[in-house]
Amino acid sequence: MKKTIRVTALAASALTVLAVQAQSAQAPVSQHLARNLAAQCANCHGTNGRSVAEVPSLAGQSAAVLVSKMKDYKDGKQQATIMHQLSKGYTDEQIALIADYYSKQPK
Repeated sequence: MKKTIRVTALAASALTVLAVQAQSAQAPVSQHLARNLAAQCANCHGTNGRSVAEVPSLAGQSAAVLVSKMKDYKDGKQQATIMHQLSKGYTDEQIALIADYYSKQPK
């Protein structure tokens, strides 16, 4: 009986450790993915979303506003030179990652 309890407790502890490690391993991956996805915007919107041209800067904008704008482009509600085409290449999850990344960048 004691052996069964010990084995069960050990298994539960091991599963808890694995779950915590899996969660902490996902955070950096999504941060790197967000940064890599956002890097595709640099040609027009500048490094880290700080534009030096006529194109709007993305850095420091609200993530909700950025998601809304991207969805409007993607759904065809907002026309543009190229954004209505580019936005269709991103999933909603990718758009959310990009928006979150830019919202955390200093203006």
